[in-house]
Amino acid sequence: MSIIKPFKGFRPPVDIVEKLASRPYDVLNSEEARVECEGNPYSLLHVTKAEIDLPKGTDEHSPEVYLQVVKNYNMFKDLGWLVKDEEEKLYIYAQSMNPKDANAKWQYGIVACAYSEDYVNKVIKKHELTRKDKEEDRMKHVRITNANVEPVFFAYPAVKRIDEIVASVTAKKPIYDFVAKEDGFGHRFWVIDDKAMIAELVELFDKQVPAMYIADGHHRSAAAALVGQEKKEQNPHHTGKEEYNYFMTVIFPDNQLNIIDYNRVVKDLNGLTKEQFIAAVSESYDVQDMGTDIYKPAKLHEFSMYLDGHWYKMTAKAGTFDDNDPIGVLDVTILSNLVLDKVLGIKDLRTDKRIDFVGGIRGLGELKRRVDNGEMKVAFALYPVSMKQIIDIADTGNIMPPKTTWFEPKLRSGLVIHELC
Repeated sequence: MSIIKPFKGFRPPVDIVEKLASRPYDVLNSEEARVECEGNPYSLLHVTKAEIDLPKGTDEHSPEVYLQVVKNYNMFKDLGWLVKDEEEKLYIYAQSMNPKDANAKWQYGIVACAYSEDYVNKVIKKHELTRKDKEEDRMKHVRITNANVEPVFFAYPAVKRIDEIVASVTAKKPIYDFVAKEDGFGHRFWVIDDKAMIAELVELFDKQVPAMYIADGHHRSAAAALVGQEKKEQNPHHTGKEEYNYFMTVIFPDNQLNIIDYNRVVKDLNGLTKEQFIAAVSESYDVQDMGTDIYKPAKLHEFSMYLDGHWYKMTAKAGTFDDNDPIGVLDVTILSNLVLDKVLGIKDLRTDKRIDFVGGIRGLGELKRRVDNGEMKVAFALYPVSMKQIIDIADTGNIMPPKTTWFEPKLRSGLVIHELC
């Protein structure tokens, strides 16, 4: 099987695409989704977070919600808000965080289907663990819609010829072109219907892309692959060519992606005074008081800490980390080992209620706010990981610590949908 394949996508008409395309299901809670959808029946959040159409307080994992999902999804198709392409195609999806800037950076991904068996066989590589409860939630969503309603965000080692083909397509006017009102991010979308070009892209991925890497969407990837396996086992006439053997992805070249910091806030100092805590941290870090102005880490192994109205620069001392270890080199590992565990007694980042995580898209001002209002006692900002670090970890079969990567912008849902039959 090829590493990617074209598919007959379900897409919205141009005149409603801006209203229909939504932020991903896991970016908003139920109440935020209700507010975002108010007065907008077209929003795909009615499908991805269907509890917003049920009474407030409805458990988002209740059977009623999944029934509402399929009801709304079928309605979108019946009303012509999602229309199926007549032939298999590939697509290109571009995003920018500053679309109105003449020199804005755009990232260009190929929308295609990935082969589920490649997830099982680790041709599609992951760097995070998944939780069974979240896998099962997404599996229910895939089963009941019989579709990949939201894409998975993949990366691949950049290939010059693929870049050239993408550039030739995106030199033309996009089918969709809008700036999302919620965050000001730009979204553009092209359809590739030239069969020779599609065939060349498929061949290029087969011959020149050794692996694809999950950047964002580990639970969606796992759910899609597992549902594909289920359908395979349930079909006595399975051939391997069925549509359920594939799931929808947007695949970006690694050199275009933007990874931002993923920071930590902690509720207490584990019984220490401020002076005792700084002294304990200073055993592993050179600590410098930077004053009251926000200080952002400038390089790998440099951190910033906000405590009692002041920002501190923390530089990990030589010998406290291992740059030859793909996990040990990560700043999240260094902070976890030397401060969160050793000083603050936080052993399990997944379960400890004393720690929370703040995506860098919110800015370091959010860390300051949460400490200043008394909710948290101390905050730590980290330098972002690189795509090379992610690829090194995935290639060596390692797993990153929780809450390490934050990719931005997020993929908009609803530009195209892949059905499993």
